[in-house]
Amino acid sequence: MATANSLAAPVAIEAVELIRVELPLVAPFRTSFGTETRRDVLLVHVIAGGAEGWGECVAMQEPLYSSEYVDAAQRVITEHLLPRLLRQPVTAEQVAEILAPVKGHRMAKAALEAAWLDAELRSAGRSLAAHLGAVHDRVSSGVSVGIMPSIAQLLDTVDQYVAQGYARIKLKIEPGWDVEPVGAVRRRFGDDMLLQVDANTAYTLDDAPQLARLDEFGLLLIEQPLPEEQILAHAVLARQVRTPICLDESIVSAVVAEEAIEMQACSIVNIKPGRVGGYLESVRIHDVCRERGVPVWCGGMLETGVGRAANLALAALPGFTLPGDTSASDRYYKQDLTAPFVLDPDGTIAVPQGPGIGVDVHRDVVDALATSTQVVRPGE
Repeated sequence: MATANSLAAPVAIEAVELIRVELPLVAPFRTSFGTETRRDVLLVHVIAGGAEGWGECVAMQEPLYSSEYVDAAQRVITEHLLPRLLRQPVTAEQVAEILAPVKGHRMAKAALEAAWLDAELRSAGRSLAAHLGAVHDRVSSGVSVGIMPSIAQLLDTVDQYVAQGYARIKLKIEPGWDVEPVGAVRRRFGDDMLLQVDANTAYTLDDAPQLARLDEFGLLLIEQPLPEEQILAHAVLARQVRTPICLDESIVSAVVAEEAIEMQACSIVNIKPGRVGGYLESVRIHDVCRERGVPVWCGGMLETGVGRAANLALAALPGFTLPGDTSASDRYYKQDLTAPFVLDPDGTIAVPQGPGIGVDVHRDVVDALATSTQVVRPGE
């Protein structure tokens, strides 16, 4: 069982920078809940006794994927979370407990925990991958393909990713864009290609017959077909389709993951550190699933190199047996905030091995792209 080992001592924080950076996407990314053309990224940069740490908040510009959004994340961090964390030196493992009285806001909490972890691990000269319990130095990489204007454009896009060597293709679906595009991709690229779909809560239980039509395509999984609160409905749906059901938005903690598995609402789990409150809770979910023989994979939220580096460390744990959304940097950005992550011909990406998240953040790039910077110090 993977465990995140304790570090020796807390790091005294001298200052925390909250930096907003705007990055255009290389192409619009459409899902069932909207279309993104750029990311308004909130970075958390902690400065601590000669060490520093970086975290990335994955909240979107609008509350469409979840109730969190980036403006609110920055506000809750400054008004409610940092005042609790900066009262005294704390370890990264104490962050979640200290912030627990503040309900929700998992993406904001995850960004703070990540920055604290990065600072502690850099100070200790240890990698995040080793700290979390990684057993691989490379992880298999999949790619997520958004909803397209036409099937012809979809096939051309998938063809490009297959040529680049991605190990798995994920297609975003919604009512009216499901059986026909999925069938077209399967026929074009054959039965050997690993293929899955993601509905982002776009269906209802009444759509079970339509979702069952996807069974003929031999998919790895159907990801989050129903609204996140409807775990029992997912259990009902799982009995009506042959394709494995994977939960994403519904899984917000290890407790919920255990209950969903026991209810047979899913047989696969997508772990997104921002969605569940951080990398340490992600490890706990991984352990719950592994103990029950449930495969997990690492989801993505269009992260920059800051979040992508940490996701790769997590995806190197033993229970992550399916390719994740840990795509190469150029899938989303022409200019990343770290050295770019590159997909190797075998469909894998190297796990950073340096201290902390394992990569250096290019501060000059961050400053050039920053739209605002807020500094918070203890006692202020």
